[in-house]
Amino acid sequence: MITEIAQIDVKPGSEKDFEAAVTKAKAAFGRSKGFHGFELHKSIEKPQRYRLMVKWETLENHTVDFRGSENFAEWRGLVGQYFASPPEVEHTQTVVTT
Repeated sequence: MITEIAQIDVKPGSEKDFEAAVTKAKAAFGRSKGFHGFELHKSIEKPQRYRLMVKWETLENHTVDFRGSENFAEWRGLVGQYFASPPEVEHTQTVVTT
């Protein structure tokens, strides 16, 4: 299991619309191979900054299966208009948990 962490900065004033669009995008993620859920976190100090944390079975489920799919196009169609800049994305593996 891997976690995709996307840091997303949205245009000022579009926060509520962005959050609503992410909610609508749940179905696109849900249809994706290897998808295990996501959380959207909003920064307290920087209210236009979000972190989307997505659980995938494998790295390729995100980088190949999802990104090359109509589900990704649907996701970007719903949320892309709110981006202030391209998201920064990285992938992590859990090495310690409590």
